[in-house]
Amino acid sequence: MNQSPKLPALINWIGYLIVTLLVALPLAVLVVRSGAWQQGLLLYAICCLGATALLALCVLLLLLPRYSAWRVPILRRAALALPGTLLLSALLTGGGDHPRIHDITTDTEDPPVFTAAVQRRGDRANSLEIRQDTLEQQRAAYADLDTLLTDAPIDDAFDHALRVATALGWEVYHQDRNAGVIEAVDTTAIMRFQDDIVIRVRSNADGTLVDLRSVSRVGLGDLGANAARIRAFREAFSQAANNR
Repeated sequence: MNQSPKLPALINWIGYLIVTLLVALPLAVLVVRSGAWQQGLLLYAICCLGATALLALCVLLLLLPRYSAWRVPILRRAALALPGTLLLSALLTGGGDHPRIHDITTDTEDPPVFTAAVQRRGDRANSLEIRQDTLEQQRAAYADLDTLLTDAPIDDAFDHALRVATALGWEVYHQDRNAGVIEAVDTTAIMRFQDDIVIRVRSNADGTLVDLRSVSRVGLGDLGANAARIRAFREAFSQAANNR
């Protein structure tokens, strides 16, 4: 009776490493959620990069005639490396050409100011100080973000902004109708990163002006997340206003 050739040690070790990295991925997410986001993201990056390298090694082995007898076990190991590789691809493509900033606003001349967020963010969070270099980078990268102008009365616009924020899943933790200010936090689904948002509603001779500012609590760059959040609000606000 013919026996299958013994699996080479290299293929075995590739399997052990891929399984280890696969198991470490959710562990990295838990580390980030615990508050040690720098260590967690480092582990996450190592898992994704390692999985990608091992997948490439599997592809190389599949092309070598000497490993043709073990193509099925190699393919199984390659399949286990796919999740980390896909996550790395999503991370790299999602980054795009976004500047390394994490504070985005619709009014770079007079950005809305946070009040209640200061106490909620904690001492280890990014500063809420307005930086001119950040505003300059935003003007270059996100020229489409500007003040929302509506003909709705200021009280109606305030209520509308509050409804839109809630519908987007933001946790509103401060609202001051007299000051025309709403503050909220948006929490990402997987890593549980938290970004604070302030909405400012005021009026002038042109109508009612609605401005936003979204700031990440941790990290240097946001991969465009804050700008995307503001765009989502603007679209939802405008659509709902048009449907009135």
